[in-house]
Parts: sequence; structure tokens; C-alpha cells
Amino acid sequence: MPESAYDPEADERLGRAFDRRLAGRLVQAARPHRGLIGGSMLLFPVIALAELAQPWLLKVAIDDHILRSDWLGLTRVAGLYVAVLVVLYALRTVEAYLMHLTGQRVIHDLREAIFDHLLRLEARFFDRNPVGRLMTRVLHDVESVSEAFTSGLFAVVADVITLIGVVAVMLWIDWRLALVTFSIVPILLLVAVYFRLNARDAYREVRRRLARLNAFLQESLQGMAVVQLFVRERHERERFGRLNTDYRRALFGSTIWEASLYASVEALGSIALALLIWYGSERIVAESLTFGALVAFIQYTNRFFLPIRDLGAKYTVMQWAMASSERIFGLLDRTPEIVSPPTLRPRPTRPSPSALEFASVWFAYDGDEWVLRDCSFSVAPGERVAIVGTTGEGKTTCARLLNRSYDVRQGRVLVDGVDVREWELARLRRHVGIIFQDSVLFAGTVEENLRLGADGAVAPAELTRALETARAGFVADLPKGLGELLGERGANVSHGQRQLLAIARALVYNPAVLVLDEAMSSVDPESEALIRQAMAGLLAGRTSITIAHRLSTVRAADRILVLHRGRVHEEGTHADLVRRGGLYARLNELQTGAAPA
Repeated sequence: MPESAYDPEADERLGRAFDRRLAGRLVQAARPHRGLIGGSMLLFPVIALAELAQPWLLKVAIDDHILRSDWLGLTRVAGLYVAVLVVLYALRTVEAYLMHLTGQRVIHDLREAIFDHLLRLEARFFDRNPVGRLMTRVLHDVESVSEAFTSGLFAVVADVITLIGVVAVMLWIDWRLALVTFSIVPILLLVAVYFRLNARDAYREVRRRLARLNAFLQESLQGMAVVQLFVRERHERERFGRLNTDYRRALFGSTIWEASLYASVEALGSIALALLIWYGSERIVAESLTFGALVAFIQYTNRFFLPIRDLGAKYTVMQWAMASSERIFGLLDRTPEIVSPPTLRPRPTRPSPSALEFASVWFAYDGDEWVLRDCSFSVAPGERVAIVGTTGEGKTTCARLLNRSYDVRQGRVLVDGVDVREWELARLRRHVGIIFQDSVLFAGTVEENLRLGADGAVAPAELTRALETARAGFVADLPKGLGELLGERGANVSHGQRQLLAIARALVYNPAVLVLDEAMSSVDPESEALIRQAMAGLLAGRTSITIAHRLSTVRAADRILVLHRGRVHEEGTHADLVRRGGLYARLNELQTGAAPA
């Protein structure tokens, strides 16, 4: 499935109440749980029989025992009626349990499948699809699919079985009386269709308003610090109030249509009941119908109109389920653009450390807005290279191309002489480690974050050594040390401390190639000096690339590459580039205030 840009209307669409293709895929998703589904289906006719038996027992009680004053027989029938009720409620309990268990297991499998699929999608996909939208797929849409099994599809099948039984019994008891009841059905169908069409538009508006409210909430909560900084609380409160009011009004409109359908079915059912009593009473007087049969017909009529009365709720549930299913399967059908090649070439045996090469690389994030234009350079094994340049020149892009977060448009990126597209993806990312400027820490302990990329057991001594090398001594001062719990994105430690932990994590990860992308931009000068000393030992004998804006962090590099307009504009040592008086010298002058030599 081709990649498409984010569609803001995707979460607002309503589908049909039943789509055969999507229903087939839901059946496939539920196939591992066919035992539970089969058990539920077997209960439907048994429950329908128990439902149908109650009016029949009332007829028998009235005609054969009450009117004949047969109290002993009436007692037996009453006992049987109670037994049928007990069995019915027991079966309904089992049925509800099985349906909800099936729904929960299906959504458990779907959530795992979606999350596993998201883990395999490339970075470009996440650039174009907001996190809130993906959260909706994994949480809200999957819950809607669950409702299809519990309150939608299963409930409709059960209702259809019950309706067939009711119609058959009514025709068997007295077909003329049954036709009186069914005479109202054409009007009922017209009313139901009219209200459902209008209710669908109302629910679409509810969905649209809710999507806008959710989008505003996500943006406002994420930017709360900025809102408070610029004293925008009143403005945000007013915007939220308007959106919340719009949502309430839309919800009220849908409720009106839903209530109108319910009331209309109730009114038509009452009309059918009145006709039934009028015609049945005449038949009783003519002695062509028993009183018990009329009472049974009244009971069967109530059971006939009950599922029709609840049609609105089931229709809406199925609409949401079909729309959510389409979005879920649309996501699952999207093929990852960056995957391991089907056949892997044997990796050449090379001495450690690794060699890197960019050969005539062209790359753009969007269209033909090239970030890199015919960019070429190489890094020798064990060489420490720095990449500098102004904002937007493609420095971070080089790092992302090395581990195939993105693929080049033209040219090649080689690691150990092999195109990165021919590497197994997991092995490549174990081989090339990157520390980004905005380091992400996960909720959990410090130790769990340090062990994040470790394949096997890591001795506590290794963790301690990594923390010492990264100069992350603050961990020892935490109340629980390595066992200290970090908040979401490491919110309970400073930005600089998060960066130190990211450096320590990279040391534990121990890749053959290490890329530092502004890794020391958030630490104070004193810590920076200590980290540079530690890095000297860490990078010894290891191929490394340091990306930086602050030229003071790259002076010790073996070679400095200056990117300009998407290609290498200058290269050399710090001293050579300053003497040359080119772009690097001007950048150095701007940062240090020193005139070029």
C-alpha cells in the first residue's frame, strides 16, 4: 500500500454498517478463537428456544389450567416457567461471558499485530502521521472492533435467530393474528430507514467535533509550558469551551434522532398491540381464538419489536466497527519501505573498526527539496571525523542514512564496503550506534534504560564503568541509584543529565561505529570538558562521527567536514581550516569572536 500524507478527515469518516470485505477480515482475525465463537453461536438457538418457551407456557397456563381451575397443573407449569427463566438467565450469562471474552481476545491480538507492525515501519511514516492518530488506531479503533463482537455482530445474529423463531411460532399459532401484527412492519421499515439516514449524518458530525476536540487537547497539553509562559490560559480556556460546546450540541443532535427512532418504534409497536387486542378480542368473542393464545401473541409481539427498537444502537456500533476496521487494516496493509533484503550477502571479514563511505548521495525528505546533493566522503577505520555546518545542511541526515532510518534517493551509503541496503537491518543498527541531541529515556529504572540495547546480561560493574566514563556521577546521588525510577521521557532529571545517561547507554550498547549528533549540546562547559576527556578513551580505535554546531567540541577530530548546500564544501583539521579562511573559519570567527589566522 503506497505511503500517503496524513488525512485529517480519516478519523471522522463513518462507514457502512456492514461491509462484506471488512467482515471477512474480522472473521480471519477471530479465527484463532473459533472455539469461543462456535460456543457462542451454539447458545443462540438454545437461548431463542428459552425465550420462545415463556409465552407458550403462559398460553398453556391460561387455557389449560387457569380457565379450568386446575391448580395442580398450574403449579407444575409455574415451576417449569421458573426453571426456563433460570436456564435462560444462566445461558445469557455464559453467552455474555463468551462474547466479551472473544472480543477481548480479538482486540488483544489486533493490538499486538498493530504495535508489531508499527515497530517495523520506517521513520518517514512517523514524520507524516501524528502520534495521536496512531494512538487512536491502537486504542480507540480496536475497542470499536471489540464492540462489533459483543454488542454488534453477535447481537444481530442472536436477534435474527430470535425473530425467525418468533415469526414461525406466531404463524403456527394463528396466521391471521400474525398478519395483523406484521401489517405494521412496512411502515416500521420506512421509519427506521428515515431515522437511520439522518442519525448517520448526526453521528458523523459528532465524530468530526470529537476529533477536533481531541486534536486541540493534545496540542494544548503538549504545549502547556508555552501556554503558561505567554499567559494564554484564558484564550485556551475559551477555545476549549467553544469546541466542547460544539461537541455537546452535535452529541445532543444525534441523541434526538436516536430517541426519535426509539420512540417511533415504541409507538408503532403500541399500535400493532392495539390492533392485536382489537382483532383478537373479536376472535375470542367468536370463540375462534383462546384467551391464552392472545396473551401469548402479545408477549411474542413485544419480543418481535424489541430488537427492532434497539436497531439504532446496533447500527451505530456496526458503523463504528466497520470504519475502525477499515482504518486498522489500512494500517496493517501498509508495507514497510525499509526492510532487510530477502537474501543477505555474507559480510566480508574486516578488521575492527569499520570504514564508512558516502558515494554521490542524493536525498530529500519531501519531493525534490534536496538536503544532500551528490554528497561524497569517506571515513577510514578508526578515524574520528566531525561534520559541521549551518542549520539545515544535512548533518543529522547523514547519521540517519547510516543506520537506514531513511534510504538514499540516489547514490550509496557503505559500511565496511557494503551498501547499507544489503545489511540485515537489526545487525546494521547494532553495528552503527547514534546518540541524538534530543535523547529519549523511557519510564522505568535507570538500570533498565542503560540495558536498553544489550542483547545479553550486563554485569553491574559494566554499568558502573559506563556511568563513570560518561561522567554521570549524579546517578550515585539518586535515592535509589541505578534503581531510581525515571518519569515519562526522563522528566525527573535535567536535560543535561538525560544526555549523560544517553552517552552511558551508548557505552553499554558498544557499537563498532558511534555517531554523536549534538550529543554534548545540553551540558555545561565543565561537564563538556570531562565528557571530552572520557570520549577520548571511548573513541580510541573506534570509527566515529561527531556532528556539532559548537566548533569547540570538534577541534580534536582527526578530520572535519564542512557541509554546505548538500555536499562537502571543505575538509581538514581545525588548524588547517582556520588558516584556509573559508566557511569554517567564518563560522569559527562568529562563535569565538577571533579573526581568522
